[in-house]
Amino acid sequence: MTRQFTTALVALAVIGCADAVLPTAPSIANGNASAAAAANPLPDGDARGLTVMTRNLYLGADLFAVVEGDPRQLPLRVIQAWQHIQVMNFPERAGSIADEIAAASPELVGLQEVPLYRIDPTGDAAFGGTNPATVVALDYLTTLQGALAARGLCYNAVASNSLTDVELPGIISLSPLKFIDIRYTDRDVILARCDVPTSDARSGVYTNRVVFTVGPTSIPAPRGWTSTLATVGGVTFRFANTHLETDGSPAVQVAQANELLSVLAAESKPIVLVCDCNSAADGSQTATYGLLTGSEAHPRDPGYTSSLPDGFYTDPLLRTRIDLVLARYGFHASPNAGIVGGVHADVIGETPAERTASGLWPSDHAGVVATLNMPKAIGK
Repeated sequence: MTRQFTTALVALAVIGCADAVLPTAPSIANGNASAAAAANPLPDGDARGLTVMTRNLYLGADLFAVVEGDPRQLPLRVIQAWQHIQVMNFPERAGSIADEIAAASPELVGLQEVPLYRIDPTGDAAFGGTNPATVVALDYLTTLQGALAARGLCYNAVASNSLTDVELPGIISLSPLKFIDIRYTDRDVILARCDVPTSDARSGVYTNRVVFTVGPTSIPAPRGWTSTLATVGGVTFRFANTHLETDGSPAVQVAQANELLSVLAAESKPIVLVCDCNSAADGSQTATYGLLTGSEAHPRDPGYTSSLPDGFYTDPLLRTRIDLVLARYGFHASPNAGIVGGVHADVIGETPAERTASGLWPSDHAGVVATLNMPKAIGK
């Protein structure tokens, strides 16, 4: 696997500098990882390291396209999306993501787009029925955990939320006319390696959200956050994970970012935030990146993470950096590391060699793995 350095991880200055502005301007970071990381990529041998990963798993289809067309064609678009989800073969893609986790051995992993798909074979929704779909057709979380277990790895889901939860009819036969109901439930999940102590798991759903209208029906599409306390190398910190709204709804995205900052502002311990923040680091899309980092765009390695195509054996089309690892105080480079902020970050899952055996990309995003140096005296 080819590694490339990215400044996707932004480390704060010392605690005294950060706390002074936290209550009124609670940005997660106010400094940039240095390009010197490329010259000295690994923390020195005496440093205490924390390795984390952020990974958007990809739903398997464009669900925006499902709900945004002519409502009379909704059952056709639903079944087409469901067929595409099958073709995108998450069980196979989960194996590649499990390989990434095995290679990096992160203490904590923040996952976005972790859907649970359930079906109701009676297909009553098309006729006004309200019978909920309960038959599990595809659970991304259990599938990934199974792939990890098959590799001898132990990761627990220590925090999760429940976001968009919608059930829609899909047409499976014209003669006779027959439907199936497909229920999609989105989640953000934090995985912790089983030897990492965690506590005080929290989650929330943002008040600001997009609402889709399909005929007479309104479909809310909430997004949210998860977090947990974790202890690594004698340092206790809060690990947070979020998936913000797309740049197609910039005002909603910025409002969600401010909600998140308000939640994290009360935390007295160091914070590591991973996200699919959907805000390009060059400042070209929304103000969210600046809100979270307190800084402008990075002028160095672009560290692109989105978006990879969802076809077979297709060329990478990465063009924006929206998958981030951010830290708020308490993590420093050791004296000899030569890395501003104690940062070693890699983009993963973006090279042709990392595709699955059938030629699929592990996700439509690349992931980010980052290691921070953790002096024992900080964050207890």
